[in-house]
Amino acid sequence: MDTSKRLSSLDILRGLDLFLLLAAGPILHSFLRINASPAWDGVRHQLSHVSWEGFVLWDIIMPLFMFMSGATIPFSMARYKEGEKPGKAFYLKLLKRFALLFLLGWIVQGNLLKLDFKLFHPFANTLQAIAVGYVFAALAFVWFDKKGRWIFGSACFLIYLLVFWVFGHMDMDPQGNVAMLVDKAVLGSHRDGVIWNADGSWNWNEGYQYTWILSSLNFVVTVMLGSYAGGMLKDDSMPPLRRGILLAGTGVTMVLFGLAMSPFFPVIKKIWSSSMTLYSGGICCLLLAIMYILVDVFGKGKWLDWLKIFGMNSIAAYCIGEVLDFSSVSRSLLHGFEHITGDYYPLVITAGNVLILCLILAYMRKKKIFLKV
Repeated sequence: MDTSKRLSSLDILRGLDLFLLLAAGPILHSFLRINASPAWDGVRHQLSHVSWEGFVLWDIIMPLFMFMSGATIPFSMARYKEGEKPGKAFYLKLLKRFALLFLLGWIVQGNLLKLDFKLFHPFANTLQAIAVGYVFAALAFVWFDKKGRWIFGSACFLIYLLVFWVFGHMDMDPQGNVAMLVDKAVLGSHRDGVIWNADGSWNWNEGYQYTWILSSLNFVVTVMLGSYAGGMLKDDSMPPLRRGILLAGTGVTMVLFGLAMSPFFPVIKKIWSSSMTLYSGGICCLLLAIMYILVDVFGKGKWLDWLKIFGMNSIAAYCIGEVLDFSSVSRSLLHGFEHITGDYYPLVITAGNVLILCLILAYMRKKKIFLKV
């Protein structure tokens, strides 16, 4: 196997992640809104973020997206481990990637397009979490050897934990934990979730529990875990199957460590807790190991190649899917189905929106149009 090239499993797994978020998820959510039967409560639970502690299927989407951004680093930056020194072009490209991801994050979730500064959220989106994690993971990869990268990643992990231990007294209150207090102090009225009143005053939305600034330490760890995983799969000193098995074993170990931490530091995705970082990172390792063994070792994944329309253009898929609303197009073309499908007509429109997105991405792949940041 030529490990100098990007593995198909990376694009397919990333594609599966985006497909769940942008296609399968919306269709299933639409179906569940129509069918309120308790028989679907198990599915409904897995497709909704947990309120605070715990972890379900829908919670893996963001960590996996971030993890996969790191998994490509050992492949795309291999030359810097083969003697080439990072120069001005490398740092400018890294800065450009950081800036573009933040800009796209502002468009997707930062309210930039509302053209109202008081509603602007500077740090509130997955793309921005990737931007922070990717920059530090990339710099660690080109600057440090394997031992140095482990020290750096461990330092980020431990600093986050120590801040909670020393300054936060391990307080897990959704609005009173130290990560939330840091966000409120730094972002103030520009924190996502702030409620603006008619008289111009504002107050915190107690229902918004996500944190970003202190959590960035573990965003870096998540992307670096992806980089470690990618490096493991690129290591040609081991047979391919052994790499996959080793990665799977690493994933199981991380899941167990995350669960072992959870009694004193619960698995909480909204603050990217240390136990959640290990637990989700372990799941990501397992998913990548399974996909790698299936696709790249045994060559059994041809039937999954269609997922590459999402995986090879993941940033474009995410931005198009999250920003553009195709409902007017779907309703214009499919309005005749309303009297046929009755209560299920919203599901038809959602499926139409998903189909339009898929056709756009398929066309972009056919024409080799990729959004590179």
